[in-house]
Amino acid sequence: MTTDRLADLAALFETHPSTRGCWCQAFSVTRKVYHAGWSNGGNRARLEKLAETADPPVGLLAYREGEPVGWCSLGPRSRYPAAIGPRSRILKNRDESEDAEVWLLPCFFVRSGCRRAGITYDLLRAAVELARGYGAPAIEGWPRSGDDRRQSDLYLGREKLFAECGFRCVDRPSPQRAVMRLDLTRS
Repeated sequence: MTTDRLADLAALFETHPSTRGCWCQAFSVTRKVYHAGWSNGGNRARLEKLAETADPPVGLLAYREGEPVGWCSLGPRSRYPAAIGPRSRILKNRDESEDAEVWLLPCFFVRSGCRRAGITYDLLRAAVELARGYGAPAIEGWPRSGDDRRQSDLYLGREKLFAECGFRCVDRPSPQRAVMRLDLTRS
């Protein structure tokens, strides 16, 4: 996503209270900074500033009939310090030497009314191709495991989604979470 798409991203994020406040900053900053930025526009400002200079891009937008309907955040794991920091339990078993090269997909969002149409699959496949194009050796996600459909975690994706796109489970930090990885040098 480039800065010329920020208005489209804002239009998409305005459709839901969570994205309206989060702006995909939950894993990019400390909890304190994240919560402070929720209501004062700080999270939006941080993502917009990052989008101005980020290479690779901060995420991908999906469109249907010219309207933005989906989003996924992505980039090297090092872009997400809250996800890889000492308090992170989900990625605690990762190889830290890979943080600058291995990509992470921390979240997805699909607009209500457009869900169950394959948009998340499209975003995941596009993310894999983008990571491959940037020479990433692997790309990872940390989706929900099993059939648990808690609304609060739908933004992580589902283990089935990643498995159907060729990812394999490399860690299971809890019964509800899987760390899924696709090695791009071998696929």
